[in-house]
Amino acid sequence: MPSSLIRRRRYAALTSVAAFALALTGCSTMGGGGGEGTAGVPTTADSISASDKRQGAEAHPQLIAQFGGAVTGPQAQYVERVGKTIAVQSGLSDARSDFTVTLLNSQINNAFAVPGGYVYVTRQLAALMDNEAELAAVLGHEVGHVAARHAAKRQKAATRNSIIGVLGSVLSGVLLGDSGLGQLGQRVFSQGSQLLTLQYSRGQELESDNLGILYLNRAGYDPRAMGTVLQSLAEQNALEARLRGTNNQVPEWASTHPDPASRVRDALARAGANAAGMTNRDQFLTNIDGVIYGDDPAQGVVDGRSFVHPNLKLAFQAPDGFYMVNGTRSVSINGQSGKAEFTTGPYSGDLNAYVRSAFASLTEQGQQQVVPQEIRRTTVNGIPAAFGTARVQSGNGTVDVTVFAYEFARDQAFHFVAISQAGNASTFNSMFGSMRRVSASEASSIRPRKLNVVTVRPGESVRSLASRMAYDNAQLERFLVLNSLDANSTLSPGQKVKIVTY
Repeated sequence: MPSSLIRRRRYAALTSVAAFALALTGCSTMGGGGGEGTAGVPTTADSISASDKRQGAEAHPQLIAQFGGAVTGPQAQYVERVGKTIAVQSGLSDARSDFTVTLLNSQINNAFAVPGGYVYVTRQLAALMDNEAELAAVLGHEVGHVAARHAAKRQKAATRNSIIGVLGSVLSGVLLGDSGLGQLGQRVFSQGSQLLTLQYSRGQELESDNLGILYLNRAGYDPRAMGTVLQSLAEQNALEARLRGTNNQVPEWASTHPDPASRVRDALARAGANAAGMTNRDQFLTNIDGVIYGDDPAQGVVDGRSFVHPNLKLAFQAPDGFYMVNGTRSVSINGQSGKAEFTTGPYSGDLNAYVRSAFASLTEQGQQQVVPQEIRRTTVNGIPAAFGTARVQSGNGTVDVTVFAYEFARDQAFHFVAISQAGNASTFNSMFGSMRRVSASEASSIRPRKLNVVTVRPGESVRSLASRMAYDNAQLERFLVLNSLDANSTLSPGQKVKIVTY
């Protein structure tokens, strides 16, 4: 949620992305659902068309903005080199200059590609990888979607879902009745394109896995990297679910696709038991060293139930039992008894009008009027505030929708939109009351976490290195998943491993 992007709600830009939705091809952590496809290697495109190039060029700056901006510098240049190397193996073009490969400044594990030669991977997903071959595998998988023309096969589904998926209101899916409360937390602004990627069929995902393996072989990489990076993704999703207390919920990318275990087995079998090729592990670790891990303070930082934005000088705390997901344009707050979103919109100095506008934006995306019974004024820790609640009949029963807004300056306001079962709107009262201003000294103390590649010294162990992870919980589990290790793994002096530090 960077300050440069949230001065006003950018519906116009998002609508432009909606117009491009039919051509977007990508993966929410390399997963999705819907559409048609078979598991065999498909017939693929043999060139990048002029129309695809135009569409990609138009969408490129909007997608970069939607996913936190582009990382620049040596790390991004390295990812670009690897991405272009694998992309030319697709046969779409033999000119590396025809492809644009971008490392995105996002803490979400994600990768996608746009027709026209545009390929993207987030820094968070890159940090999870163990070697260059895995980076090539992920990017090759995404290029495979483009080469296999999967976008054309999912146009009808994308048309039906473009308003919900791209405009991405945290409430629209519930009000339209196409999603339960359990899905609400997925609908944050930063994940509009991610939601659009949840359209590929099981067969199409397997096709892209197979194409990615083909590209790995052509480029000389170890083709087993497709299976190992899928394994890391599955383990990371499982860890995040356990840490959030949602271990009984299957991640959406996995629930609508071949289950992670079978997908890993299929990828390894496709690569072959005697597969070989370069992994370039040391080169990869050297180039990925120092990348920001988790939230970028420029977008605000989630730490447990607390959210602090040093640039905007604000902070709040989620209710007990809830967890947060930070996005480039909003923060989602998720729990069993309700869901919420924190975001902003254009502000003219009238807080009551701002609250009404927030409700009206929900009506525009739904099929019924969402109108508060009344709007009340108050102050929260010295901040002028206004709020209202509307009772709505949704596809999942009667719910209460609350908008709680705060005036931080004459031209700047922020608000929560919260949803709960009827009669339970007070679930979020503690969060509404926790909003506060952040002092300059507190803001300056907020530091990013970074990936740090270290060399194992004599006497060091998995547990001693894990104790250096910049977290106050699950240090060992985080270290093991980050390095594709298990609790019984032994480390050798001179071996390189990843840790997360400040």
